[in-house]
Amino acid sequence: MCGIAGWIGPEAGWDAEAFRKGLLRRGPDGSGVWQSERATLVHTRLAILDLSEAGAQPMERGRGQEAEGGRRAAVLAFNGEIYNFRELRAKLEAEGERFVSDSDTEVLLCLLVREGEACLSKLAGMFAFCFWDEKTGEALLARDAFGIKPLYYRADGGTLAFASEVRLLQRADDRMDGNALRDYFLWGSVPEPATLSAAVRQIPAGHLLRWKNGKATLEAWQEAGGGRQEAGGMRQWAGVVREALLESMRRHLVSDVPVGIFLSGGIDSTVVLALAREVMGAGADIRTFSIGFEDPAYDESGIARRTAEHFGARHTEWKMTADEGAAEIPAFLEAMDQPSIDGFNTWCVSKLAHREGIKVVLSGLGGDEWFAGYRSFGRLPRFRLAHRLSGPLRPLAARLLETRPAGTPWQRLAAFLRGGGSWLEAYHAQRGIFTDEEAGAITKIFTDRALRSAFQESLSLPVHPREAVSVLEVTRYMRNQLLRDSDVFSMAHGLELRVPLVDVRLAEMLRNIPPEIRLRKGKKLLLEAVPEVPEWVINQPKRGFRFPFQQWIEGRFGELLADAKRQSPVQLETWYRTWAVAAALQQLRSFGAARD
Repeated sequence: MCGIAGWIGPEAGWDAEAFRKGLLRRGPDGSGVWQSERATLVHTRLAILDLSEAGAQPMERGRGQEAEGGRRAAVLAFNGEIYNFRELRAKLEAEGERFVSDSDTEVLLCLLVREGEACLSKLAGMFAFCFWDEKTGEALLARDAFGIKPLYYRADGGTLAFASEVRLLQRADDRMDGNALRDYFLWGSVPEPATLSAAVRQIPAGHLLRWKNGKATLEAWQEAGGGRQEAGGMRQWAGVVREALLESMRRHLVSDVPVGIFLSGGIDSTVVLALAREVMGAGADIRTFSIGFEDPAYDESGIARRTAEHFGARHTEWKMTADEGAAEIPAFLEAMDQPSIDGFNTWCVSKLAHREGIKVVLSGLGGDEWFAGYRSFGRLPRFRLAHRLSGPLRPLAARLLETRPAGTPWQRLAAFLRGGGSWLEAYHAQRGIFTDEEAGAITKIFTDRALRSAFQESLSLPVHPREAVSVLEVTRYMRNQLLRDSDVFSMAHGLELRVPLVDVRLAEMLRNIPPEIRLRKGKKLLLEAVPEVPEWVINQPKRGFRFPFQQWIEGRFGELLADAKRQSPVQLETWYRTWAVAAALQQLRSFGAARD
């Protein structure tokens, strides 16, 4: 796990040392710069596999063997983990390849030299990389199928610059992307491929970018689509799911350093702990981490503690005081690479794990999306049914809903009834922050440009309603909010966060299960597959990982919220709407972009 950056083409004002320093928190264990007349690749290392110098990057193909003209022919800057690298390596060795390290980086580099982008479908893991072929003058940049690891780029003239963080590619005179800002106010995060800078884009999940002769070509290498939907009963599928979960867990435990687990006390993190216990064995030392609070209204640490004891894990808890929590907010805001309404929980528990000397942790992220853990699975089909059945009564129903207090979800539901009734509009009624009209009004404070339509639904969705919701949750909320926040705020502490429930091979199997079985209410299939989950975890109300964040920031940073209310042209009655504007203002101050 690492940070990567660099450029292909003329220097165009970029500085390798500035890139290296900007990425050090992502890779505190080492760094390197590779340069030729046509390319510069920068890497900072968080050593997880092959801790020796043999695993250092940027890595050149044929270490110790000079290529034509005294330059080695190919070089790789790679961020992520290829969990099946030993299996791939064994096949390559059988075909005559030789390796000098025990790293996944060298295996990936060998595959790219031999097969180019055709090798991507063989990879089980999370990745973002830049592969440069000095001989052909072609660069290949790619991200994993779910977009677990980030990769941003900008093309200025004949130069392509790339980095793991947006801030490294922004310039003070960049024009702000008004549509990206409006979309943030709609959803609480900036949807890919956009960033607040109109000049900086993100390579979409499952896509690759090919750069040659000063031109970029972007294409999908893997789509997160549907499956074959094979027949089978609940009991049969529970066994299949369990084996697939265990296989994913075995992959995600591949490491040359200890691996910990974030334990919230909910079903998904408990599933991860139960699977890890089976894979690692009864005597293995498993470390778990959670956050608790002095305020009993928010403190749920007792459940996590009890669960850790049940599975024989060594549990570490940070019982945060109000002063400790408030003291974390400035650094948390500083680490934010794009505006987000969430992520503080990840920041805090990542700091705890790092403080305890851990470099790799597992998270239960993904369970709600694959096994219908959100309320959206029931609500969205009902929203669309109500839209369809209300017919000519929709305008009246919308007017009645608009009489409810401003800033509440009822306002978004009213906007949905006035709209076309699409899945994306229904999803916004459930997940959104501001209505389209409100988001546009706030955005106009910073830009006068015309905004495109907010709800252009280009995603092809399955026919089954609950399966359609699952695709929306995976490709919207999980991809743009949860995975991005997990990466940004864990890597801010030099911590690699792995998500065994967000695994390509696991997903391929899950998509084959009929939705009426996989997406039953209450995550029934997941609980059938992992019956070790204790009843005190199953029967507790679903509350999420809650923090007294509102109290802390109101008490110590009240001016930040007051400023948001002063600048907003719409009412900000609810806490989460006020915080959404405040977080954006913080980003816009540090962004330095010219306002239109």
